[in-house]
Amino acid sequence: MKYALLRCCTTPIFLKQYESSTDAVFRTIGVELVDIQEFNCCGYPIKNLSHEAYLVSSARNLALAEQRGLNLTTICNCCYGSTKYVDHVLKQDPAKRRQTNLVLEKENLHYDGNIEVRHILDILYNDVGLDVLKEKMVRTFKNLKIATHYGCHLLRPRKIAQFDKADSPHIFDELVGITGANSITWKEKLECCGSPVWGINDNLSSDLTRKKIKNAWESGDEYLCVACPYCKLQFSRVQRMLLPMKGLDHQLPSILYTQLLGLCLGIDADLLGIHQNELDISGIVNFLTLM
Repeated sequence: MKYALLRCCTTPIFLKQYESSTDAVFRTIGVELVDIQEFNCCGYPIKNLSHEAYLVSSARNLALAEQRGLNLTTICNCCYGSTKYVDHVLKQDPAKRRQTNLVLEKENLHYDGNIEVRHILDILYNDVGLDVLKEKMVRTFKNLKIATHYGCHLLRPRKIAQFDKADSPHIFDELVGITGANSITWKEKLECCGSPVWGINDNLSSDLTRKKIKNAWESGDEYLCVACPYCKLQFSRVQRMLLPMKGLDHQLPSILYTQLLGLCLGIDADLLGIHQNELDISGIVNFLTLM
């Protein structure tokens, strides 16, 4: 299996551990992730400024992946949602596709719509499969309670995202479950983390984050598990600020799914970047047990 990997603009700066843990996990399970140096931003930041520029940004990435005959995958829910949307528009609207390709032709690029946009969780679940992942594990978690956070762009809009059932998803929970951890039911599970409005309405953003953390904690969870860079930053940097500002009297650390899975695959904690998280998650290794 081989895929073109769109890494996300945020990860090289703020979440290097997401990149290193993803590389390590996919290398361990025998899936090749191809870096295309010409990849650019998915275009999401300029969506409300220029829809045409937004389309071209993601279309360019799609064209570069198609040129190499590879489906495009990403570690970022926002990149996934943006690229999935643009792919949908270009496949459904011939006029938009022609207009966008006119711009791409300046770089001798063209997108015909012959590839798919995938999230790494989708690949792990549907292409690799739970059974294969379990076969490669050397240890699992015991008595670990996890609050699985899907993230908005992975599920909505449902007709475009097509990752899972938007109102009752199960894929991420099952991926967490094979590690031996218990994915606990909690009320705020499918609500927004607050990241999209951070910098625009910080009070609203922090209130949304606080509400999720409080509910997950009250549901008995010990860690949040995420697969989106922006959600991860919200549950680390913003949560750390919330502790003194909003009266939170406890921390609920978050762990990336590739870190959670990587520990079960026997990958070194330093390579997974366990100690690079802003809120300490090193204690999670105490829940591991040999198979």
